[in-house]
Amino acid sequence: MSITKEKTVDLISTYGKNEKDSGSSESQVAILTTRIRRITDHLKENKKDHSGRRGLLAMVSRRRRLLSYIKKNSIQKYQDLIQKLEIRK
Repeated sequence: MSITKEKTVDLISTYGKNEKDSGSSESQVAILTTRIRRITDHLKENKKDHSGRRGLLAMVSRRRRLLSYIKKNSIQKYQDLIQKLEIRK
């Protein structure tokens, strides 16, 4: 499940350094978290969607790698980010 362009721009402006900073790790984690939540809700209703489940696992692992990178570089940014996004880690 994808998210709307407006939601993506909103997440980038909230978590990135500026409105056009879609490449920062923090904004990528925020976008992935939103997509993960949407596909999780979708999979609760559509239990046989195996390709959606495979995509979910890929997104979760990508987010985990990005969070590891953030944690390695700045523990304070990492803690703030998981608190804002309400990710349990």
